[in-house]
Amino acid sequence: MKSVIPVLLIIVFFASCTSKFGRVLKSKDNEYKLKMAEQYYVQKKYDQAQQIFDEIFAYFKGDPRFENMYFKYAYCAFYSQDYTSSENLFKTFTESFPNSPKEDEAEYMRAYCYYKQSPKVDLDQTNTQKTISLLQAFINTHGESSRVKEATAIMDICRKKLEQKQANNAKLYYSLGNYQASAVSFQTVLEDFPDSEKGDEYKLNIIKGYFKYAQMSIPSRQEERFNKVIQECADFGDRFPDSKLKSQVANYKTQSINTIKQLKDEQAKATTQL
Repeated sequence: MKSVIPVLLIIVFFASCTSKFGRVLKSKDNEYKLKMAEQYYVQKKYDQAQQIFDEIFAYFKGDPRFENMYFKYAYCAFYSQDYTSSENLFKTFTESFPNSPKEDEAEYMRAYCYYKQSPKVDLDQTNTQKTISLLQAFINTHGESSRVKEATAIMDICRKKLEQKQANNAKLYYSLGNYQASAVSFQTVLEDFPDSEKGDEYKLNIIKGYFKYAQMSIPSRQEERFNKVIQECADFGDRFPDSKLKSQVANYKTQSINTIKQLKDEQAKATTQL
């Protein structure tokens, strides 16, 4: 019996809260509703606050308090993890109140909503790209904002995600035996992210891809394609002279040179026999 009493108290408490919220919604006093919406917002009861704000917007439109109401309304959606709606609301806020002191925060939050919707690396990265675009626009127009540092950090995270996705695609081509496509894809990664800390790794994968492609080629095309490997190895040395991967690159270069020599020897023998 003792264990039943706390449960009943909890039920009564929530019933009371629900009943109170219901009375607020039914009230005809819009000033009272605004007061309660603000109260629910402070209490982090964002769903209740959002419902009340939604009901009284028409009444307060044009009122000096409407701007602050709308700003909190956008945050209600954000804190409720409805990032799609929140993004749209922050966008509308910047358009409706371009001179607001909260305009820069709203613009930043719009971009941040896209960031919150950025998926895992292996999924479509449209939201990630949108995040970068909007944050760059934010930095360009609000260079003095205290949020620039955080915006830059988020952009770095997003770029690394895009880089990883491209690199994963290039690796997939290699694992499927499409070596030329793998080499070209890694070249694109290197061009798109020239400052990547994995630059030498990508360049090595370009070399590996072209090397395998040359090996799989018909004899009449092998010399040309192994020369391509040698060129890539030379470029590696120029771009990454201090890389720890130099020995692997040197090995591919040596194999390519030896293979070309062997091809030429075989061609010479064949000519002699004729």
